[in-house]
Amino acid sequence: MSAEVVITGLGVVGPHGVGFERLRSAFAAGRALASEVDRSAGFHRPTGSRTAAMVPDVDLRAWLPAAQARRLGRPSRFTVAAARMAMEDADLETLEGRRAAIVLATAFGAVLFTEKLIRQVLEEGPEAAQPFYFSECVANAAAGQVAIALGARGANVTVTQREAGPLLALARGAHEVREGRADVALVGTADEMTPLLHALLDRFGATGRPVRDRDESARPFDRDRNGILAGEGATVIVLERERDAVERGARPIARVAACVSAFDPSATASDWGGGHEALGRALASGLARAEVPPATIDGIVSGASGSRRGDRLDGLALRAAWDGAALPPILVPKAVVGEYSGGVLSGAVLAMRDAAFGRIAAFTAPDPELMIAPHDGEGRTAFRRLLLTSLAAGGAAAWIVVERP
Repeated sequence: MSAEVVITGLGVVGPHGVGFERLRSAFAAGRALASEVDRSAGFHRPTGSRTAAMVPDVDLRAWLPAAQARRLGRPSRFTVAAARMAMEDADLETLEGRRAAIVLATAFGAVLFTEKLIRQVLEEGPEAAQPFYFSECVANAAAGQVAIALGARGANVTVTQREAGPLLALARGAHEVREGRADVALVGTADEMTPLLHALLDRFGATGRPVRDRDESARPFDRDRNGILAGEGATVIVLERERDAVERGARPIARVAACVSAFDPSATASDWGGGHEALGRALASGLARAEVPPATIDGIVSGASGSRRGDRLDGLALRAAWDGAALPPILVPKAVVGEYSGGVLSGAVLAMRDAAFGRIAAFTAPDPELMIAPHDGEGRTAFRRLLLTSLAAGGAAAWIVVERP
């Protein structure tokens, strides 16, 4: 027998720092949390992107002892700390006695340790490769470290579906709980942004660049958008059965009302496709199966990030799903925290907690093909039902509906 699944906790490590109170303030300000990337190694083009949404030098000792942190790569550090924050926020002291699943997404995994391992092999030979680096450079390292740190003995899954990964992880975790295979699921995403990775993204044209008299900020749905603000960090959410949360005295933040996924076969291996009509139909039919009419959705948390093709696909798919009706207010948290840090997840949870989202400072004019402007912060104090969207380069697509319990 399936059960209602609710979100009861949130933990975040990101370009804002640690925890979600500073993140709440950043979303209200609407300005990108960008800082200069270290270019001293010479990987970058002279005229390439210079900034990213980097995690500052933060103190994680309240959630991660220094002795343990030394053995972990940065994504694992971020995630273990965020997982403990999420449990604290959910008033869960321990996972002992509970079947706990871990479902995390990552786009790139532990890039720095992978770079060190490969450099070691190339410069010193295969015999010099350190197992210490290898154990942390696999994609599922962060999920494994969370399970070890918290004593989670349920399913342990890592999703590698690029931008759609965080929502697919949330859907998988909700399914584990809803179908009774887990009492609790910790779901989320983690990535790091190294100078080498940032330089590669820039060379492939993924990151934003200055336009005329404007800086390289991400500008979701903007007429002049030309790339993402690459970011890093970890976001972890606690899921459990609504009945269990109420019985232990927890206050659910939001209920997971629908999970929809699709694939765009027109996408290439490294880019978005043009299948917005098919994606719109898939979203509309998924909402219909879940008995969630688009007219009942009063807000959208979009995965739009400033990508020319990605934002176009997201916007046109939403237009197709709404079939000519006006779209509700659209939040674009990646304009503030960048891509790859879990902004859609944290943005949605904070919106359900009545956080204020201010006007996006970098946005000036909508793309005339889309005619979508991000929410300007006016006339909205609370959302009852939100649609989360994430469309990935390579074709994966995911949508989640969350609502007030």
